[in-house]
Amino acid sequence: MSVAEAIAPTTDPSVLRARPAGFVRDTSAIAGRALRAVPRDLEAVFPPVFIALFFFIVNVATLKNLTQSVGPGFDYEAFQMPTAILLGVTGVSRAPALVLDVQDGYLDRLLMTPIRRLSILLGHMVADIAVAIALTVPILIVGFAIGVRFDTGVLGLLAFVALAALWSLGFAGFGYAIALKTGNPAAVNSSFLLFFPFLFLTSSYVPRSELSGWLDTVAGFNPVTYLLEALRSLVTQGWEWDELGKASLAILVLAAVSMALCFAALRGRVKRG
Repeated sequence: MSVAEAIAPTTDPSVLRARPAGFVRDTSAIAGRALRAVPRDLEAVFPPVFIALFFFIVNVATLKNLTQSVGPGFDYEAFQMPTAILLGVTGVSRAPALVLDVQDGYLDRLLMTPIRRLSILLGHMVADIAVAIALTVPILIVGFAIGVRFDTGVLGLLAFVALAALWSLGFAGFGYAIALKTGNPAAVNSSFLLFFPFLFLTSSYVPRSELSGWLDTVAGFNPVTYLLEALRSLVTQGWEWDELGKASLAILVLAAVSMALCFAALRGRVKRG
């Protein structure tokens, strides 16, 4: 029996049916379950933060003196911290947990209830935002410990974290699309590899003015370039609204593509059920 048949309305008064709880409650229930599972799945959270901190510290130690030629007063610690943040939060999502729900049949059972289909993904994504915000904390602490300060103050710090979390969410859509389409944990875990071209074909390690001709051209089409420039402006330049606007647009374009893919995959999964 298909999912559609299982949830089809019936006029038989002897049949007990679950009553819809409402969109907000459905979403909060899924988000709560996803967040409660995080402590049991720390191996999916610690490695990205460890890798981000490792490269943050090593890159600063390796390249700080070399980059002083950029100009007097160039703060390489502040320049590198956004790169570390993006490395730490990109690709971290509850998609691996969702693919396990697909494999063990929990998702199919969930689809037999009156829960809103939209809430299934949105609940996981609410959890993703909370996890992404939490992952920025240890990187920011290390940044503060080595002397990084925000020219935009506390509000700039909050905007910095918000941009990083929204980017993380936008990229997470690819993981959910793969999870729902394939039901393959290995494919989901390898989705992070999609980020590496974005990370390295941009101004991750040196200012864009120092990139060679072809790489500078490629960086101009890379959304990470505009996100990095906006994050760095919050740390060292103040409120640069044009940079923040470009970063917001880059996140919006990425999210539009990834969310279209993951919600299309959800519709396909529902039809196959």
